[in-house]
Amino acid sequence: MDNNLLSTLKKLRMSGLANTLEIRLHEAATTGLSHREFLELLLQDELLLRNDRLINRRIAMAGFRDTKRLEDFDFSYNPSIKKSQVFDLATCRFIRERRDVLWVGPPGTGKSHLCQALGLCAIRCGLTVYYRSIFDTVRDFLHDEAMEGHDRILQRYLKPDLLIIDDMGMKQLPKRSGEYLFEIIMRRHEVKSTMMTSNRPLEDWGKLIGDVPSAGAILDRFLHRSELFQMTGRSYRLGSSENNSKGAKAPTGSDADKQVSSKASKGANS
Repeated sequence: MDNNLLSTLKKLRMSGLANTLEIRLHEAATTGLSHREFLELLLQDELLLRNDRLINRRIAMAGFRDTKRLEDFDFSYNPSIKKSQVFDLATCRFIRERRDVLWVGPPGTGKSHLCQALGLCAIRCGLTVYYRSIFDTVRDFLHDEAMEGHDRILQRYLKPDLLIIDDMGMKQLPKRSGEYLFEIIMRRHEVKSTMMTSNRPLEDWGKLIGDVPSAGAILDRFLHRSELFQMTGRSYRLGSSENNSKGAKAPTGSDADKQVSSKASKGANS
């Protein structure tokens, strides 16, 4: 390739075009592409590279615990799972409609896998996502409150198109946790979508937060326009351990279990 041309493309930050130019020149010479077709292919190459880079940046910014994909979720592990409803969430229509999603069920039944996989689907659809465990969320606010950075940290939770708060119910939370969580839910309500997972039933949230009124207020708003997924069944992780101990091959790439899904009605009882 001509060095001057390559230097010009780098200055214009068109590395996608630079990477494929020789291939496209060969294609044009051998297939008789018109000037318009040749230019369109070059610009498509540049846009594809920029889109890939944008997706990778947004994945890094989301802060997922693991990179989980919906296509790796083993729906056959528990056939009762409502695959169609999960794939409906993957279209991200609920985000565009500013609705929320709550996954409730025992540990190991696939909640974290699904919420992170759906977060990746949202990024692929051009949306922004922020993932935090409930413990990270509380630590964020406790730390920044001490450093007088409450507003700055709050913006991280308010800005993304989809906020995912994972692991609610693993253990009791510190004091004032309910205040932080309520502020997030209240300010995102009907403005941006939030997805949460809980290992404990909703009636236990008051004890977990240590503030029954705050828990009630959180659930009142969160369940107003949300889809509630009640997940039941055996833990995939425990099942994998049992199968591995017997020399059997566990279902690939999944932590799914039985799931029964139903939409939460407006003003659901917490």
